[in-house]
Amino acid sequence: MEKKAILLGASGLIGSALLQQLLLNDNYTQVLVVVRKTLNIQHPKLKQLQVDFDHLDQYAAEIRGDVVFCCLGTTKQKTPDREQYKKIDYKYPLDAGWIAYTNGATQYHLVSALGANPKSGIFYSRTKGEVERDLKTIPFQAIYIYRPSLLDGHRTEHRFAEKLMINLMRFLNPVLVGPLKKYRSIRIETVAAAMVKKSLQEEKGIFTYPSDQIVNIS
Repeated sequence: MEKKAILLGASGLIGSALLQQLLLNDNYTQVLVVVRKTLNIQHPKLKQLQVDFDHLDQYAAEIRGDVVFCCLGTTKQKTPDREQYKKIDYKYPLDAGWIAYTNGATQYHLVSALGANPKSGIFYSRTKGEVERDLKTIPFQAIYIYRPSLLDGHRTEHRFAEKLMINLMRFLNPVLVGPLKKYRSIRIETVAAAMVKKSLQEEKGIFTYPSDQIVNIS
């Protein structure tokens, strides 16, 4: 089984962990990262495509592979403008999906979020729900949606409140049992491992995994 991956969001928290795992996986012969700025990484399997995401169609001929992994996402702090926020979390993932599908990709793996719901009154959760909903209109053989809870991993930005929450959740995780397990924080490597593992299975359909199920996959 030899596959070529298309990875969006390779510089982010999950994306960076996923990139490393894909490069180390013998089933993947090439990893194409679609980026706004090139990464300071070199590897025989790595191919970088620097794009303007607002005009992704101009690069369509080069966005080719078997499996799409989308880890694109932003935060209110980074992107306070809602129009730009929605481009990153909604428009770009779908634009890339349609291009990759047209070029022969058969799978799409999307990092969403716990609580994603297109009818939510919370802009963040509603946007995640909308991209999930509309991704399902692209006729991939298989679509995988991952809804992790609070992500536990090394961040380049030092956000005090987020660091405090991560430390608190590490303490609380053992007491979150039963239906509450999906609220446990989750390691970024765990999410990435689940995505790689599922990408190597020949399944058909649409699959959605909350945080506690992601842990079981990996």
